[in-house]
Amino acid sequence: MAPLRQHIEEIAPLTDAEFDQVQSFFTLKKVRKHQYLVNEGDEVKYEYLVLSGIYRVFYVDDQGKEYIVQFAKAGWWMSDYEAFFKQGKASMFIECLVAGEVFYATLDAREQLSKELHQMEHFFRVKLTNGYVAQQQRIKLLLSSTPQQRYEAFARLYPDLLQQVPKKLIAEYLGVSRETLSRLYAG
Repeated sequence: MAPLRQHIEEIAPLTDAEFDQVQSFFTLKKVRKHQYLVNEGDEVKYEYLVLSGIYRVFYVDDQGKEYIVQFAKAGWWMSDYEAFFKQGKASMFIECLVAGEVFYATLDAREQLSKELHQMEHFFRVKLTNGYVAQQQRIKLLLSSTPQQRYEAFARLYPDLLQQVPKKLIAEYLGVSRETLSRLYAG
């Protein structure tokens, strides 16, 4: 089964004709390591579904410090969502860390699919809700846990990322120094 269809049908079953309709709204893109899909200041036209590879969504503050908002791997969606939904300029970057492929679609495509196919409206709502819940859990973890607890949660939720993402970036994501991460990783 096509990866896009399999991904959607985990939530919303489609007939062959419906899937053909859905598929026509998505475009496949190969992404190279270190390639940026979004740069700060870009118009954000697309939302991306990761088929393969690993990506990071991050922003840079006025002092030049980077903050990772999200890692994304196969089956995950990513964008600068404020800019995507408001059709504005990006305040974030999306960088490919491990080469892969993504499907992408516009907000207009998403809206049209939701109008035409109830299953897709349901699918997008479930995905958006799950993403919102995950972001709240991440915020709670950052605000009320120790570095050890943050590391353990990350290792439990994303063991594959521990092996594929540079330790410097994992430390940044967890809000700890590289040295602290080394101690946690060794312990």
